[in-house]
Amino acid sequence: MKNFLLGVLLFSVFSFGQVDQKKALNIGDIITLKSIILVEHRNLNIVLPDDYNDEEKYPVIYLLDGSINEDLIHVTGLVQFFNLQFKMPKCIIVGISNLDRKHDFTFPTTDKDLKKDYPTTGGSENFIEFIEKELQPYINSNYRTNGKNYLIGQSLGGLLATEILIKKPNLFSHYLITSPSLWWDNQSLLELGKQVLPKNNYSEKYIYLAVGQQEHKIMVKDAKSLALLLSKIETKKTDFVIFPEENHATILHNSLYKAFSLLFPFTENK
Repeated sequence: MKNFLLGVLLFSVFSFGQVDQKKALNIGDIITLKSIILVEHRNLNIVLPDDYNDEEKYPVIYLLDGSINEDLIHVTGLVQFFNLQFKMPKCIIVGISNLDRKHDFTFPTTDKDLKKDYPTTGGSENFIEFIEKELQPYINSNYRTNGKNYLIGQSLGGLLATEILIKKPNLFSHYLITSPSLWWDNQSLLELGKQVLPKNNYSEKYIYLAVGQQEHKIMVKDAKSLALLLSKIETKKTDFVIFPEENHATILHNSLYKAFSLLFPFTENK
């Protein structure tokens, strides 16, 4: 009897548990771009729409902290969900992999404590030039883009996104900024914003700014200060959202969900 049961078990395993085929599960391509400006090779994680074709042109989402082990996967999932259920258009996602985000996302500071704690910082000028003169031209030359460029950045990535918004606003049409580290260099970017923002033309820009109420009080205060500056300039649309239950570690996914829902509200008939 035992041998019979053993035989039945083995038959079941080999009959129903056999693997007929095994293939890699891929969501995109990894492109290594040789940057003259950065003097390094930089990986780009590029995800195309499932039905990407030569008959259409697509918006591009540029994702800071876009490595596989950072924000690429969950942001790609959000975009897919909003493609399926909401009115979000199909997009090309460009995740920019990090080598040293503290270097790339910060501008130089004279603060001795910051220079001690962040010894490699101060490379944002070159990184912005890389985006403008190498990254975007490469994407526009090799993919079917329609001129709408989204930038997503959180924390130090949010600091960089804010710096671009102030210094090079025409690089992107949509700025999705979450919990920007505006405390950097004693809030000097906010001071620059007071002078520069009113002089720039943001009439065709969408700006989304978010912060969690449970984040450090300085981060909340600085986000509110930036929101106040943005409220005084003409934009296509500006949204400022405070998430009462979110902290610095938990906010990004929910923040982007909210941003996409504001941009592409749900309707019964898509």
